[in-house]
Amino acid sequence: MLIRSVGEVIQGRDLPQIRSVATITEAASILDHYDIGALVVIDEGRITGLLSERDVLRKVVGQGLHADAITVASAMTPDPVTVQDSDPLADAIGKMESGHFRHLPVVDAAGTCLGLLSVRDIPAEYRVMYERFRALSG
Repeated sequence: MLIRSVGEVIQGRDLPQIRSVATITEAASILDHYDIGALVVIDEGRITGLLSERDVLRKVVGQGLHADAITVASAMTPDPVTVQDSDPLADAIGKMESGHFRHLPVVDAAGTCLGLLSVRDIPAEYRVMYERFRALSG
């Protein structure tokens, strides 16, 4: 199957999300339930951050803080880079590589969050083609 856009990759998926006032314990429970590595933080219908397992480890566990007492806002990455659902996968791969991201929130033209793209969602052949193109054009 030929994938033409980021939206096609995330189509039909749930959007696990959390509010910034939730605790890290609540976030960890959602991450575990969905078996995912990051959550989009949405407040009042707007993306305010992205919380990854790595954020939890470095900013909470690694600092000896108690997950029940720390809010998502304290550990999340604020104002994350996003990708539009109509963008080609090459654009998403480029953003992930240049920013050293493993996850990108996917938005529509109005800025509404539709899902979360993980590097694991991108088929290996697309990543290989992107790398080869970059090597040839660089």
